[in-house]
Amino acid sequence: MSNYFFTSESVSMGHPDKLSDQVSDGILDALLAQDPRSRVACETLCTTDFLCLAGEITTKAQVDYTAIARKVCREVGYTSDDIGFNADTCEVLVKLHSQSPDIAMGVDRDGAGDQGLMFGYACNQTEEYMPLPIALAHRIINRITEARQKGEVDWLRPDSKSQVTVEYDDQNRAVGISAIVLSTQHSEKATQQQISDFVTSEVINKSVPGHLLSKNTKYHINPTGRFVVGGPHGDTGLTGRKIIVDTYGGWGRHGGGAFSGKDPTKVDRSAAYMARHVAKNIVAAGLASECEVQLAYAIGVAEPVSVHVETNGTAVVPEEKIVALVREHFRLNPLGIIESLQLRRPIYQKTASGGHFGRSDADFTWEAVSKAADLRKAAGLGSDNFKPQFATV
Repeated sequence: MSNYFFTSESVSMGHPDKLSDQVSDGILDALLAQDPRSRVACETLCTTDFLCLAGEITTKAQVDYTAIARKVCREVGYTSDDIGFNADTCEVLVKLHSQSPDIAMGVDRDGAGDQGLMFGYACNQTEEYMPLPIALAHRIINRITEARQKGEVDWLRPDSKSQVTVEYDDQNRAVGISAIVLSTQHSEKATQQQISDFVTSEVINKSVPGHLLSKNTKYHINPTGRFVVGGPHGDTGLTGRKIIVDTYGGWGRHGGGAFSGKDPTKVDRSAAYMARHVAKNIVAAGLASECEVQLAYAIGVAEPVSVHVETNGTAVVPEEKIVALVREHFRLNPLGIIESLQLRRPIYQKTASGGHFGRSDADFTWEAVSKAADLRKAAGLGSDNFKPQFATV
């Protein structure tokens, strides 16, 4: 097998789809803060000077949906009419109603809120236990967001996108970066040279390990030469359209369900978090150097209809044994997931930018590796202080 290339992208909190995700999760957080058992399925659409909330909500909480939506948009950075979307002046339309009693009937018995299949993935390519291309794409976006929020330059605007192409050898080891793409919204006064110089020196060089860059790395910075019109004014945003950015950058499989705007009774969200938790603990335990976990559910039924583990030949114990260990050490029914990961808390708006996985924030409970030692001992590998060796930091 010859060398191959793999590409992943990330988008900033000001991308219109991500803005929609954050508004939906801001609504969810406000409801959970008052009523932790709120049932929420909130979708957001945003475009020039307009934002619409639609979906199903059943709650005892009393919140001002319009005010919350404006607050989130303001926090992201949309505070000026001259960029086509202003949190304080845009029209906000609210079309929310209660959840169907047919759905509620199954969830009230602690069953899954819908049928579906969810995937979780982890590997030892990076200290985030994430594939390298998506990890680097997120790091770049996090850095340019930091630069904008700190005012390091005055021409950056909220909407940005990154893309990283990594070259791997025939042993699946990263040997370099062949291309980096970064498009960032900017003010009229910024020149292409200013943007290119700043992004290269202050964003890319501070986000990407130098040993992966070479004279052959291609940089495409604002490749059209202009990105003044952006955000909801440049492209309509919708909740749930960045599911690959939210997860593994296309490296692992995806069940198709979006996360944002959904309370944890929706297994699209909670079971995907648990699948990541399981996969990460398996890798942290040294049972495999990469792991993909699939969970599948039926609406109204508590236990998953299937549990599947795929390690792509990297497991040091049989995969069927790993599946048995997963069932023994993790609570996989919806109530068990909610309780073990503490998901009935207002923690979700911050998940809606920068990816839901590979984060160090303590509120991201699914990122904890607290089960790793127990898994390693139960697998017969000893209870020593095993520490994974990461291919790239």
